[in-house]
Amino acid sequence: WSRMFLKQSIHRISIQSKSFLRHHVCRSITTYSQISDEHKMLQSMCRQFADEELAPHAGSWDKEHKLPEDVIKKMGEMGLMGVSQPADYGGSGMDTMSYAISLEEISRGCASCGVVMSANNSLYCDPIKMFGTAEQKEKWLTDYASGKKLGCFALSEPGNGSDAGAASTVAVKDGDHFILNGTKNWITNGPTADAAIVFATSDKSAKHKGISAFLVEKGTPGFTTGKPEDKLGIRASGTCSLIFEDCRIPRSHLLGELGMGFKIAMMTLDGGRIGIASQGVGIAQASLDAAVRYSETRMAFGSPISKLQAIQFKIADMALKIESARLLTWRAAQMKDDKENFIKAAAMAKLAASEAATFCSHQAIQVLGGYGYVTDYPVERHYRDARITEIYEGTSEIQRLVIAGQVYKDYA
Repeated sequence: WSRMFLKQSIHRISIQSKSFLRHHVCRSITTYSQISDEHKMLQSMCRQFADEELAPHAGSWDKEHKLPEDVIKKMGEMGLMGVSQPADYGGSGMDTMSYAISLEEISRGCASCGVVMSANNSLYCDPIKMFGTAEQKEKWLTDYASGKKLGCFALSEPGNGSDAGAASTVAVKDGDHFILNGTKNWITNGPTADAAIVFATSDKSAKHKGISAFLVEKGTPGFTTGKPEDKLGIRASGTCSLIFEDCRIPRSHLLGELGMGFKIAMMTLDGGRIGIASQGVGIAQASLDAAVRYSETRMAFGSPISKLQAIQFKIADMALKIESARLLTWRAAQMKDDKENFIKAAAMAKLAASEAATFCSHQAIQVLGGYGYVTDYPVERHYRDARITEIYEGTSEIQRLVIAGQVYKDYA
């Protein structure tokens, strides 16, 4: 299918999926056969795109540490850079389930493409959709949800990671402006982003309630980027520091109310975890695909190694973790679409999927043996890509704290 047909089909899916959701509120999806035909069509089209245009080049992009601009442009043309964003503001107008399904397939083809897509959708577009004014959405959302521009989310700092409330970047009010000073670390899409959502302390005495969120455009005086990080995995995606030195921005760039930054960040990360869960499932599935294909052709002792019980047990364990993680991810996505409290579900999905990605990529290397350890085969890249899914947007340890906290609330 042509990309134009794909874009038209996605638009039709966005309309039909809304009707599907209205008639299936609170229905629990427990098997693949229960997702809508429209979602299956979306999955098929994204899979074809990933197989034909991403997977064959993912290894070379990883080595070059760079994604070609036309790849992100194609994803934007397909409506994948703003899957669940309103059509009025450049998005595809689909649901969170569509986002989870499409992101898994893109990540299965190339995890670096998956994280670029995830950061733009979940971390940049979502908070503007939720908290932005109409004027802010027009300026800061439309071109980003359509894929014409790229956004990033600047929360982490050199001295704070999991302790998101300890922001040392400051925003000092100066008339109708704010002056930002500080450094943000590990910013996905940072080197190529056209704008950033920046979290800074505007009132130190209020602690985490004194953090505010600001929209800062690339090229603003006092806003620079550090050198791109040389990472273990997702190497084709750009990550760098954002540096603010007397960066003066108008008050109209404040996202939400003053002091709402921590709330905005936490709500954003709750939704973003569904995206990272989908990425983890995609990496895990790519690992299983590679292991199965190799085991069916690799001969040992006169038969394919797929006949060996030791290999079969590995394949079984991988499949179990993948399908469990996928269903948890879909459950979280559905709960978000149904406007239920999805905090625990998203944390469970992110935890299960990220650990499944690490486990499955490790087992795939074991199945391939020496071939799994060299770059001629993709599984070593899957292993490197998987590791970050247990760290960003909340470490596995943080996910367990979130889950436990929600469990105790349920018993209160």
